[in-house]
Amino acid sequence: MARTGSGALLSRRNVELDSFLKRNTERAVYERIRAHEPCVVITETIHEVFSPVVVSDERVYLAEYSPRTLTEAFGFRRVRDIELVNDLPDFLRGRSRDLCQHIRVTYLTDKPAVRGRDWLRRDRGVGLPAALPPSRRTSHCPTITYTLQGHPAQRPPGELPPLPPSRSASCPDPESLGLAGVPHPPDRPPSTAPSPTGSPTSPLSPDSRGLHFPDTGQVPRRIGSVLSRLLRRDSASGGQEREAELHFYAVSNASRLYLHLQSSWNSFIMRSTLSLDPLHKRASSDSCPKTRLPAASWERTAHLFGQLSCELLQEGISVESLYLLLQELRTAAQRDVALRRLFWNSSELLDFLVLTLEEALHGRQSPSGVSTADQLLLSALIAQTLAVMFRETEVEPARLNLLSAKKGALASRMLRALMCDAEDQRSPTDCERQALLAEYLDAACSLLFELLLLGHDASRCSSADHFLSIGWILGVLQPHPQMLSFMGYQVQQVVQVLSDPQESFLSPLQSVLLFQRCRLLLACLQYNEQLAQHLRSHFREEFRYSVKLSCAEEKLPPHYPISQPTLHLLGQILTLHRHG
Repeated sequence: MARTGSGALLSRRNVELDSFLKRNTERAVYERIRAHEPCVVITETIHEVFSPVVVSDERVYLAEYSPRTLTEAFGFRRVRDIELVNDLPDFLRGRSRDLCQHIRVTYLTDKPAVRGRDWLRRDRGVGLPAALPPSRRTSHCPTITYTLQGHPAQRPPGELPPLPPSRSASCPDPESLGLAGVPHPPDRPPSTAPSPTGSPTSPLSPDSRGLHFPDTGQVPRRIGSVLSRLLRRDSASGGQEREAELHFYAVSNASRLYLHLQSSWNSFIMRSTLSLDPLHKRASSDSCPKTRLPAASWERTAHLFGQLSCELLQEGISVESLYLLLQELRTAAQRDVALRRLFWNSSELLDFLVLTLEEALHGRQSPSGVSTADQLLLSALIAQTLAVMFRETEVEPARLNLLSAKKGALASRMLRALMCDAEDQRSPTDCERQALLAEYLDAACSLLFELLLLGHDASRCSSADHFLSIGWILGVLQPHPQMLSFMGYQVQQVVQVLSDPQESFLSPLQSVLLFQRCRLLLACLQYNEQLAQHLRSHFREEFRYSVKLSCAEEKLPPHYPISQPTLHLLGQILTLHRHG
């Protein structure tokens, strides 16, 4: 979960679950947990289990009430699509049914398909479908009535629904989160903890839990958990991979689970694809002494970030010193998400970077004689640094507050500062300048991609304060005199990469840039009619004859995590071009 200062939670909706995660997971794992939220969960073998969903940067887990263990639901490496489904589930009633967000996750699994086996029939007494039917306006599932909070309607508000022992959503997979083997608090010894109700059949009673806590400090193991057995069933049987679906029903239109899933998935596929590039991996591992902090505390990170900020903001700093300090800041931020969170606590450094970008890219040559090449190099580094700061910080309220202040004044400046004339060729024979301009345009695309992810968040948020939507972002950019040149370059790169017969497989970096450019192009086609018409009229022939999915499949290596999501985006773009 996102934290501030000394690590206090931003969300207090399930303090008990967060306390469990903090006690029983390694610090490095706990710091990578982005969010948790209660949902109704449906899979091929789990039917309408009300369970907290825990989202980390690599996997999604299911927990229980009250939390004791976690089980992995899926890893982002196997995800093929995450989408919102427009339907009204039958197992919800009243306002909860209208406000429910249905999220469908399509992922690869090597487990055999379930054919009509009802794993919970002995406890439910009714037959259940083996899998959720294809999405439609009404989902035909057995009726269970929930309130807005996801609790049975007949229960008092705020009281959690009791789960029968066989319906327990407990998840005894100790390998799933690298449990640290931290013992339970002394006031509730695991072997003698009474059940909340005092009933021997309660899910928390020792008899029904089947708990075993070895004295060696190893991870406690459990047996008999229905949810865990179902999730891991036939995992050792192997077989060919196939697509499966997992459905989350967030019983609130204010739910941010879809946004967390999308953001985590995007970050994972980009990070894991880039890690396949030896050059990128080596560059990320190189650092100077200040960034070599394998397990720095929050206080230590805050102290070093403060020192680095003061050095950057000092008066009369030279361009060379500024460049070296920004390199240090970018490298440290790539390694430590805590530093990225600290970045958004004050507007001072962000304002300085935006101002420096404005002057370097659009201002006149400085009196000190800084060359155009140096200005482009510095501009690219600023864009790269800002893009890193956006990554995996979507749960930081300080970030949204900073960018929304004064009606988005700072965000508007950043957007406009990014734009430059991609066809500005003062010296066509200056190969160095052309290479630096291309490097900057790549970095600007990555930063604009991060801003569009922020826009997706706003587009799904019901809060009136969160106005930084995709439509707003493109509306700020559209009047800019260099917007069409900038966007034209990004589209040309997509066409060139996918139509060049000399290219073999794309490198990891090229694949990530292609993914980001496709997201940018798709946003323009979907959210701004004027930009969409311009792109269709100027690139109609290229997308009709040069850009083909079959060509993209040949260019994108199948083992890249980003390949399938990129192909999905290209399919959407081609459809919009054909029918636009």
